[in-house]
Amino acid sequence: MSDLVKMTATEVVGLLKEGKVSPGELLDASEARIKETDGAVNAMPTLCFDRARAHAARLEKESAADRPNMHLHGLPIAIKDLTPVKDVRFTSGSPIFADRVADYSDVMVERLEERGGLVVGKSNTPEFGAGGQTFNEVFGTTTNPWNTDLTPGGSSGGAAVALATGQVWLAQGSDLGGSLRTPASFTGIVGLRPSPKRVAHGPLRLPFSTYSVEGPMGRNVPDTALLLDMMSGAHTLDPSSLPAPEVSYVDSLKSIPKFGRVAYSPDLGQCPVDPEVAEICAKAAADFIRYCDGVDEACPDLHDAEEIFQTLRAQIFIANHAPLLAEHRDKLKPEVIWNIEKGAKLNADDIGAAQRAQGDLYQRVVKFFSEYDFLLTPTSIVPAFPHNMRYVEEVNGVKFDNYMSWLALPSMITVTNCPAISIPCGFTKSGLPVGLQIVGPNAREDRVLQAAFAFERDHDFAARVPIDPITPS
Repeated sequence: MSDLVKMTATEVVGLLKEGKVSPGELLDASEARIKETDGAVNAMPTLCFDRARAHAARLEKESAADRPNMHLHGLPIAIKDLTPVKDVRFTSGSPIFADRVADYSDVMVERLEERGGLVVGKSNTPEFGAGGQTFNEVFGTTTNPWNTDLTPGGSSGGAAVALATGQVWLAQGSDLGGSLRTPASFTGIVGLRPSPKRVAHGPLRLPFSTYSVEGPMGRNVPDTALLLDMMSGAHTLDPSSLPAPEVSYVDSLKSIPKFGRVAYSPDLGQCPVDPEVAEICAKAAADFIRYCDGVDEACPDLHDAEEIFQTLRAQIFIANHAPLLAEHRDKLKPEVIWNIEKGAKLNADDIGAAQRAQGDLYQRVVKFFSEYDFLLTPTSIVPAFPHNMRYVEEVNGVKFDNYMSWLALPSMITVTNCPAISIPCGFTKSGLPVGLQIVGPNAREDRVLQAAFAFERDHDFAARVPIDPITPS
């Protein structure tokens, strides 16, 4: 079983398909690994192995002909605790919902289960996914397996840690301002923010919003492509959701083209970046010359991207959570209160101006991607930091006046509507992983995955996840 947990999802699915390992054996391996490691990292506080075993028993009675799309073949997976799974505790990391049990599953979960995924539990998340650090008043703090004194980032921190410690082989995450990408950077795994509507989910309170997306997390690029294939497809409950691509994301990795010119920006023209992170990512960008016609230091004009993001994020918070502030203010963390109240202060002119500015920004981004195939940039302005810090308050002498500004590198990309992947690209002198963000044109997840895989094949960073958590002496 120790060998199984070190394998990639792609390898294990191959064993399942050939009948060399059973779903039950994988569930046993996953459960044992969680028991062995979760005391140190607190990644998977809610488990549902009885439910998963019942699902596995149903799958084992069916033939491949019964389920032609069952491509996961009984692989254990983790679902973030912002997403409902029927009959499983569903807290959203909030004391308000500490005892809630979901009476339905998100359509994305239903799709993953129909395609052979076995949900073994819910990964930890901050309250309502707010902030780039994973802690809450229900389950406590999730720690980083590279150094358990540090944070794995957030809000998909539990998902990233479950992967990095071998608890599961694939994990779903979600991303508004970097919630998939920051934990990927901090834990040395891969996280992809797809274009909005690429992964259908719901039912939702705001089904027409395009800012928060669901996406795949894996230990390497092929695993991440596999999970995106399993998540993709339109659904009537998610209006305007996109159909699955004609060529699967896994198949798109079988032939990697030489790319055109690629841009690299150390800071998107806006952000202070830790010097060591900047140096590591600059080297990775220089290495990218192997796969393209040239690498230029350039980026689209994103001068107003953070302001747009902060305004539209606040609009989402007031729309989603205003009733909770009125009824449960004493149970909400201060950062959530701040974001809801920021939304309450907005007027129609503020929102209209932000939407117009985003439209103008998108036109600039489209023009940029007519000249460049990809944009490379650090995923995060810092490496992992102590988990007793609620958020980063200062970098390079620049002080932030709110809990979200340190996440500007990923959140500015959110505003572009473009897919972005974080892949490990190096390590700090203290041994912490650093992520490189690869951004491509809207709806071209295939190209982003190809670029990430081209880089990954020539570097061993993805294979160096710690598996066993490292606790400082």
